[in-house]
Amino acid sequence: MAGRHRLLLENAQQLVLVCGRGEEFLLRDGAASLAVLRGASLVVGLDGCIKAVGQADVIRNQFSEATFERIIDCSGKCVLPGLVDAHTHPVWAGDRVHEFAMKIHQAGGGIHFTVEHTRKATEEELFNTLRHRLERMRRAGSTLVECKSGYGLNLETELKMLRVIERAKQSMDIGISSTYCGAHSVPKGKTAREATDDIINNHLPKLKELKLSGEIHVNNIDVFCEKGVFDLDSTRRILQAGKDIGLQINFHGDELHPMKSAEVRVTAMARAKCAAVLLPTTAYMLRLKQPPARKMLEEGVIVALGSDFNPNAYCFSMPMVMHLACVNMKMSMNEALAAATINAAYALGKSDTHGSIQTGKQGDLVVINSSRWEHLIYQFGGHEALIDYVIVKGKVVYQNERCRTMSSY
Repeated sequence: MAGRHRLLLENAQQLVLVCGRGEEFLLRDGAASLAVLRGASLVVGLDGCIKAVGQADVIRNQFSEATFERIIDCSGKCVLPGLVDAHTHPVWAGDRVHEFAMKIHQAGGGIHFTVEHTRKATEEELFNTLRHRLERMRRAGSTLVECKSGYGLNLETELKMLRVIERAKQSMDIGISSTYCGAHSVPKGKTAREATDDIINNHLPKLKELKLSGEIHVNNIDVFCEKGVFDLDSTRRILQAGKDIGLQINFHGDELHPMKSAEVRVTAMARAKCAAVLLPTTAYMLRLKQPPARKMLEEGVIVALGSDFNPNAYCFSMPMVMHLACVNMKMSMNEALAAATINAAYALGKSDTHGSIQTGKQGDLVVINSSRWEHLIYQFGGHEALIDYVIVKGKVVYQNERCRTMSSY
């Protein structure tokens, strides 16, 4: 096949497709046998989409007359889909490092400290910190990240945060799914009912106006449905109002305190094909009971993973999240990888374009300096010497010089 293309990755020891039959998500049995090619190559076109995947000799013959902007020899290395972080809070000012020691002793301040500092911060300050955080996520292999607002709790600051996320969408080589999360907490001086009415009557109409004008493109809406925050009735009202203006529904459910019987929740989620985005870092940092990942998997729930990056869970790394999911939630490495790729993409409504290596999908890829892909999970905190390249739309957005000079073992 003649013509010019953006990228050729050739001779990979393992090329982890994740999905072998174009699945939009993987349940437990599907994740048990991830699709992996050995001695394989792939081609990404000038449009940033994958044009061909297959055995190295077949691709070599098929594209013998083609030219490429870049060729990377992946001999002895593994190629995986770009990781998908399905739950983050990356836009805020005022870190809470002072609370870490307090939390170790069951104390701490809380969200209102961050809200106060985020309200005071300029848009430029928030953008610069967001940019650095997204760059660190990308270096850890994330190529699609869900980004929430939620540290404003008033219309002015929530919109400021969403404008910052929009700016990152337009200017950075990383996929972003943006989420309005004005119902992250009840603002000081308001009741939950008053906050709910304000969101429905003021925040969402303004958001609809800005969406129609093209100033802000928001994908999702999220509510913190939790004891002492927003109850089920308020959550339902806010989510319905968001759905009415075209937003995909997400919500924090049972993160801190279970609100309904586990059996009912799990069965309902499996029946509805609703993805459960589990947050191992949150349970770890706050010493909470681990989410029932095994029960969910056994009952047919689509399990995804997120870092929950925020001032309380300061973790940029989906490889570390996968490791924690395996150790603390008893997921297998296959299940964890599926949860951090195709299932996380499904949770964001993006599994048609992201989350697996497949012809026609976006060329978002991670190349690791190891002959077995499992090292990405096995090496807890080792990704900085392991991830060789991060690629978005066929363009190398991160190249790790340390992989030239040091072993990843």
